[in-house]
Amino acid sequence: MNDFLHKLPEFVGNHVALSALFAILLVALIVTQVSTLFSKVKELSPAGLTQLINRESPLLIDLSAIADFEKMHVPGARHVLMSQFDPEHKDLAKAKELPVVVMDKDGRGNALKASQRLAKAGFGKVYILGGGVLAWHAAQLPVAKGNK
Repeated sequence: MNDFLHKLPEFVGNHVALSALFAILLVALIVTQVSTLFSKVKELSPAGLTQLINRESPLLIDLSAIADFEKMHVPGARHVLMSQFDPEHKDLAKAKELPVVVMDKDGRGNALKASQRLAKAGFGKVYILGGGVLAWHAAQLPVAKGNK
């Protein structure tokens, strides 16, 4: 270990770009982990969502395109178009005390934006389904079809 510490300055001096890239990636990783730790929105795996459904009966909101929702969705999920998503809506405001899980087709779309809006509006338990409905399906969990 002592030999490593003596050669480290020489390595950094000979490989400035590589060392700078390492430092940048390390800082980015730390920032990402800290922001996730303190975020009001928590990500759930399909197994985690199954546990939450069994324990607390959360409100499930699916922001997938209507065609994707009709092909498959988590049973019990309600379809909402992102253009009509409003955390202040009277029906949604009644659910402020419930856990709310927001999802979309692949976990890369509108679910994160919508979940952040819910947290900002004062919802206490906000979750996002990591990987979206595709991850749910890939975990071989049951899916519903149609518009209900």
